[in-house]
Order: sequence, then C-alpha cells, then structure tokens
Amino acid sequence: MRRSIISLSISIVLFSFMLFGAITYSAEPIKIGINLEMTGAVAGYGQMGWEGVQLIKELVPLEVLGRPVRFVLIDNKSDRVEASNATSRLVEREKVVAIIGPMISGSMLAAGDICEKKQVPVLGPASTNPLVTQGKKYVFRACYTDSFQAEIAAKYAYEDIRARKAAVLFDISNDYCVALGRYFKDAFEDLGGKIVAFTPCNAGDQDFSAQLTAIKTQNPDVIYLPNYYEEVSLILRQAKDLGLTQPMIAADGVDVPEIFDIAGPAIEGLMHTAHWHEKAGMTDIGKKYVATYKAKHGGEVNSFGALTADCVIMVLDAIERAGSADPKKIRDALEATENLEVVTGFLSVEKGDAVKSAVIREAKGGKWEFKSVANP
Repeated sequence: MRRSIISLSISIVLFSFMLFGAITYSAEPIKIGINLEMTGAVAGYGQMGWEGVQLIKELVPLEVLGRPVRFVLIDNKSDRVEASNATSRLVEREKVVAIIGPMISGSMLAAGDICEKKQVPVLGPASTNPLVTQGKKYVFRACYTDSFQAEIAAKYAYEDIRARKAAVLFDISNDYCVALGRYFKDAFEDLGGKIVAFTPCNAGDQDFSAQLTAIKTQNPDVIYLPNYYEEVSLILRQAKDLGLTQPMIAADGVDVPEIFDIAGPAIEGLMHTAHWHEKAGMTDIGKKYVATYKAKHGGEVNSFGALTADCVIMVLDAIERAGSADPKKIRDALEATENLEVVTGFLSVEKGDAVKSAVIREAKGGKWEFKSVANP
C-alpha cells in the first residue's frame, strides 16, 4: 500500500512537472539590458533614464508574446571601459535580447562595437554623435543626431537672433562637444555667418576666464556652448562676471534639472536644442507619461527619462512585430519601425537613426520654456 502511494505521488509529481514545467518554460522572461550612467561624472543622465524606465513600466503592458519582460540594470559609472564591460556581461551572462544605453555617445560607441559583433541590438536614448550608428546594423538611437541639432542651433542663431558673427567654446577632450562645435561652425558659415572664435577648453577646467576674455574681444553676436551641463554652468557664471551679455545657445547636454542650481541666476536666457517639450504637442502615451511623472515627482519632465522610455516602447514594439525574441529578428523589426507613437512624439527609423523633430527651449524663471520646433 505504501509503495502504491509513493508510486502515485511520483506520477503526480512527474505529471505536474510535464504540465507546469512546459508552462514555466514558455513563460520564461524576456530580458532587456539597461546599461546606464547611474554614478560618475554624468550620473544625472543615467538616473533620469532609469526613472523613465520605471515610469513607462506603469503605462505599457510588460508582457510580450505571452512572456513577461524583465529589465536588467547595470551601472556603467559614466566610464567608457565600464560601459563595454557592462555590455559584455548583459550579452554573455544575462542573455538579454536587446540593450538600452549607454546615454553618452563615447560610451555608446564602445558598447555598439560589442553588440555589432555579438549581433544583439542596442539602443542609445540620447547618443547623438552620428558615428554611433554609422556602418552598424545592430545599433539604433531614439534621438536626433548632433549634425541635426547643430544645424537647428545655427539656423536659429542666424534667422531668429539675426546673428552674423558667432563664437564657439567647446570641450576638446570630448567627441560629443567637438563634433557639435564643428557641425555648428559649418552650418553657420553655410548660412552666410562668420565664426570669429573657435575656442577649445578641457573637461574638468574650473577657470574659463582666458577663453571668455578672448571671445569678448571678438564681440560675437551669439556664443555656442556645445558642452555638458557642469562646464556650461561654470562658463555661464564666469561669462556674467566678465560682462558678456550676448545670447548663448547650448545643446541637449544641459538638459538636467541640476543646471538651474549649479548655474544659478546666470542661466537666465540660455537657449538650447532639446528633444521635446510638452507644449510642442504630445502623443497619447506622452500625455500619460507627463501626468504620471508630475503626480510622482512634480516639476518639469526631463528629456532623458522620456527618451529612455521611448527605447522601451521601441524594443517591445519590435519584439511584438517580429513575433520572436530572437535578437536578429528584433533588429530587423527595429530597422522597419515607421511612425511609431512614443513618449516624445512619433518616430521612424532610417539606418539606425530616429527620424523625428527637435525643439528650442529657453531658461526662464528656473525652468525651460518652449520657444520653437524644428522638423527633419
């Protein structure tokens, strides 16, 4: 009798394993890697990105093809080598089907090389350097390129500000800053303007008085600052002390809330190219995202979180359309993305790049105010 009970128990266990084991296997999570700058020099970008992931998780179904979606976060410490290591770990150990991040272009270039070799798609939320996707099949972005935002800035300076002479002060040690400076210079000169100063500085510099004094002697109509927020904050404060009153335009690298505290009153009037603004028109998912953000955090919605949320939507949509969690099929579906509704608007993908609009914003009264929109 005892042997019969044991045999029956074993049969039940085996049957349960066959039944529920198959279900467990079919419901195995689809893992998406998140490779962000959570600490280090540009931790603000990564932290906002992760915040965007957390928000969008509340607004879109986290199940695709009948399987739950799981996000695996690794901090790349704002370091290019760490970003490479994080990419390798996500691909080889975590077996993710796609990766979102890093944020900054230098780290994204390193991560992209690995993903290209491993044939796993990677999406840069805010990696604007054109080289990020150039010649790559598995590298994508949810943002515009540096050439596009520099052209917008140059056109705004020439046509709206009526500037005819411009100065550029850029960080020579950073690919992002150098590329933007050159794109702006070319675009401004193509419009008929003159670059009267093309002045380098270095990341980590605390004193920009020599460069600013040299720029002041050239009396430009506008000053372009294609740098990250910490350098721009110091430049703005020192420019004010030196009596420079010209309009100044920065790029998307200043789009962090901290800049208002770091720069103080000197930020008033600074303009910059941005990825979106809620007054520029919003999609349905964008409206939900903004409402959820303000209910949780208050204040302005930042672009870096919204762009990372866009990446989540892009990957989930690609998996759904591919009908598969195979990275190669996801890549093909990402490349075929057309007029997809995301948080920051509608986007299509062309050779890895997002085709979408941009906006100009201005610092007024401790927040960014919408000025204009530019379409591709």
